[in-house]
Amino acid sequence: MATAVQTALSFVAVDKRFGSGTTALSGVELQVGAGEFVVVVGPSGCGKSTLLRLASGLDAPSAGEISTPGGDIGYVFQDATLLPWRSVLANVALPAELAGRPKAERHERAMDAIRLVGLDGFEEQLPGQLSGGMRMRVSLARALMMSPALFLFDEPFGALDEMTRLRMQEELQRIFTETGFAGLFITHSVTEAVFLANRVVVMSARPGRITAEFEVPFAHPRPASLRYEPEFAAIAGAVSAALRGDAQ
Repeated sequence: MATAVQTALSFVAVDKRFGSGTTALSGVELQVGAGEFVVVVGPSGCGKSTLLRLASGLDAPSAGEISTPGGDIGYVFQDATLLPWRSVLANVALPAELAGRPKAERHERAMDAIRLVGLDGFEEQLPGQLSGGMRMRVSLARALMMSPALFLFDEPFGALDEMTRLRMQEELQRIFTETGFAGLFITHSVTEAVFLANRVVVMSARPGRITAEFEVPFAHPRPASLRYEPEFAAIAGAVSAALRGDAQ
């Protein structure tokens, strides 16, 4: 197993069984390197979201070992989960406020995060005044507030329309390039996985386990046109075949 310096997240022989008797995960072996973006794909109900809950510490494994770098972990959910009565600035600053950081510091951090996600000028807007894509940018900015070494993404773009989703993929990989965090991203979309990832991991149907991994060789940041290149299509096809093979 890689050392803590090299590895941002490690699962070793991890099982997860619920009180109902359902086994969600079985023998999961997964490492995410520092500065690496790993995307997990798999059928519905295979335990992908459970994987994130375990990584975040919101739940505990039934067996095996999970290690993280310690400190703050960024978690971006399927919904933006913003407080509707707070402005963009106040929503983004919330983690630092809860951590008791001085007002001047959290304002500066929040403004830096807002600029990073491209929402300059929208600091005083309320969530209800924003589009779905803009609300998700606020969620990203909030997660960036405490400069976490590890980010967890639970299908954050799944509810967006297709054009907004594609733009958000491009924005996210730009932010990843600029900040260098380690990321574990869950999605049902093979093309989204290949566009974002350094490495795509395929999970089986429940009980979830890792059945295949694919290195993605393209450098970040990636242009939108990459999605139409033959090399991209070849990797996406291989990932899809691995998913179909497990289903069969």
